[in-house]
Amino acid sequence: MKTVMILGGVKGVGKEILISCLKKGYNVSFCGRNAKLGKEIIKSSEAENRLYFHQLDLNKIDELKNYHDETLKRFGKIDALILYAGITPVASILDTEEDIYDSVFNVNLKAPFFLLKYVLKSMVENQSGSIVFFGSSHMDYGQEDRAAYALTKSTLYTLSTHIAHHYAKYGVRSNYLVMGWTNTEGEVELRANEGISEEDLKNKAKGIIPMGRMLNPNDPIPAVLYFISDESAMTTGSLIRITGGEYI
Repeated sequence: MKTVMILGGVKGVGKEILISCLKKGYNVSFCGRNAKLGKEIIKSSEAENRLYFHQLDLNKIDELKNYHDETLKRFGKIDALILYAGITPVASILDTEEDIYDSVFNVNLKAPFFLLKYVLKSMVENQSGSIVFFGSSHMDYGQEDRAAYALTKSTLYTLSTHIAHHYAKYGVRSNYLVMGWTNTEGEVELRANEGISEEDLKNKAKGIIPMGRMLNPNDPIPAVLYFISDESAMTTGSLIRITGGEYI
């Protein structure tokens, strides 16, 4: 039985990954700041013995080792790591204050890097493992008001290819999934704060995305399950765009 560790997992696409992995019969370790949400997911899953939730603030790097160690204690190994969690502050270079910059780099880049420090060691010892980075179509240059976010997502791609090149000899694979504009809870909430309803958001997306609609949280799931599976045993260093044609 595979064990999948998710950086995130209580909301959005991360939660859909969790649900899909449970349906596959996998063990799932997930994390988040909200312990209540984590407990609710476990309680409603009907698979409590295959789930582990770790309360975690991604601004506190020291807790990442505990997350890794507790996952191993519970399930014995980590077959796949899904690096999903991230934040998207609305700020151009001209508007970005130091606290915004530090926050987005802590959550989007520093936390994945230091979790990888521990997970990679386990994968190297087991001579196998699959890592999936969640990227963004902002990675190439990004919108004007997503400057720091774009930097973190492009750097994560470098980190993914670094791992793919240097750790293939240990049986560890790393791939980068570019996720396009998606109507996650976070995106809907962000736009609501800007006075844009979910319906208006979808209508706006129709005129921007070549395939005519935003992604829904289920659209990236088949690719994630493929990267986790043994069917992708020789797939590493790849970049897959699930964007509806955005930014091509």
